[in-house]
Amino acid sequence: MTERAIRARRIAFEHPKGSLRRHYVDGDLVMSHVVALLSATFPPGEDFFVRSVRYYSDRITDPDLAAQVRGFIGQEVIHGREHDRLNRALRGMGYPTRHFSNVVKRDLALADRFLPPIVRLGFTAGLEHYTATLAEVLLTSPRAQALLGDTEVRSVLLWHALEESEHKAVAFDVFRRVGGSERTRIRTMRWISAGFLLLVVTGTLVSLATDRAAYHPVRLLRSIAALRRSPFLAPDVVRRLRAYNKPGFHPDDLDNTELLERWREELFGAAGDLTAKLK
Repeated sequence: MTERAIRARRIAFEHPKGSLRRHYVDGDLVMSHVVALLSATFPPGEDFFVRSVRYYSDRITDPDLAAQVRGFIGQEVIHGREHDRLNRALRGMGYPTRHFSNVVKRDLALADRFLPPIVRLGFTAGLEHYTATLAEVLLTSPRAQALLGDTEVRSVLLWHALEESEHKAVAFDVFRRVGGSERTRIRTMRWISAGFLLLVVTGTLVSLATDRAAYHPVRLLRSIAALRRSPFLAPDVVRRLRAYNKPGFHPDDLDNTELLERWREELFGAAGDLTAKLK
């Protein structure tokens, strides 16, 4: 376990009506719906992560990991709150974010009811690997950043990406510390991968069906074709996601220390882009 300070930043974003274009991800039809779908999953998803980790918090005796757990919980609570605010703005633009949030909330309530706590924690550790991997693509790829222009969505996602990268190993370390096995870790990740792919594909199709622009075949096909060049679907990203399934894997195998230092300064340094948004 790497010693790292994780603190929750009290921050607030504003989404005034009319501040975003309908297809706010660089005018891209499909990616705008994908980002809205993922944002809709965060409030119930973050609540699930908090519950899964908090369940074992009284078994964490190492003071460094206990402090990281407190920071993890604080960050995730604020992530859920801010994505809920963003989701309301997106809903006002016609994206079905409430529907997707409710579906995910229902499914995770079933997981709470029927799955053992260690399996739920395994799901959390695996999903944290997904979010941290995609977060670090955003933080390292100028192309990914350019897709979001200078909108408030860009600010939300960069802040979220930074904090996901900061706490990417916390749920994983708790899972190991309380006796989670390699077999359970890898098996739960395989379930997650199948479920995540199904959610993104079917959810995006449902979301697109609510958008009149999706019924223009040329525009839709161009947007689908552009996915082949997406930095989030690059072969290296797929390899990083699959690395989780290797025995002995740890999230800190990919050192992100310099990346975090650079983005902390850029976003929250004395002249950082988001310093003024801190409460």
